[in-house]
Amino acid sequence: MAKDVKPTRKELMQIEDRIDLSERGHGTLEKKRDGLIMEFMDILDQAQDVRSGLEEDYERAQQTINMARAMEGDVAVRGAAAALQEHPEITTESKNIMGVVVPQIESSKVKKSLDERGYGVLGTSARIDETADAYEELIESIILAAEVETAMKKMLTEIETTKRRVNALEFKLLPELYEAQDYIEQKLEEQEREEIFRMKKIKAKKEEEERGEERAREPEVAEGEVVVTS
Repeated sequence: MAKDVKPTRKELMQIEDRIDLSERGHGTLEKKRDGLIMEFMDILDQAQDVRSGLEEDYERAQQTINMARAMEGDVAVRGAAAALQEHPEITTESKNIMGVVVPQIESSKVKKSLDERGYGVLGTSARIDETADAYEELIESIILAAEVETAMKKMLTEIETTKRRVNALEFKLLPELYEAQDYIEQKLEEQEREEIFRMKKIKAKKEEEERGEERAREPEVAEGEVVVTS
């Protein structure tokens, strides 16, 4: 890049402005990167808890439905599931975390009371109720896990993007600008030295010419002639 710039003071001022802007941008991006990493670590901790809870809820749901099948039979379990009238509703909104838009998932009609499940209370046992409770909790865990996992992926993508921009400034653009700045300053110094040397030569030549003119104006004295001044 240095060889492609013009060694002028105007170009130097433009390079210095770009350096100042790039340094401030680099600092801002570093702060953003560090902030995103801190937010990501918080979400990661939350994600680990959610994953652990999801696994526990899944195991419990499997145990309860296996028990219900064993005690009540597949027909009773399938019949209770088919009796469901109102299905869960999912709505998504968004929230901003340091410039990153992440989803915020809201659910409704997941947890239901006994009379909202559709199957007759008298025709089923507590095993069916326990299975319904377990699967309602599992659905809520899945929804929460989807929200946290999506937010984590979006944060990670933004962190990688920000890191690439920081590295591009730190290891490519700024070094090139510093190199161009040094190149122009060196060339300007050389030009200044050459100009000083040229001015000295001009001055010396002018002084030599002036001395020659003074000698030309002096009266010539013939050999043996004495000049008497009064």
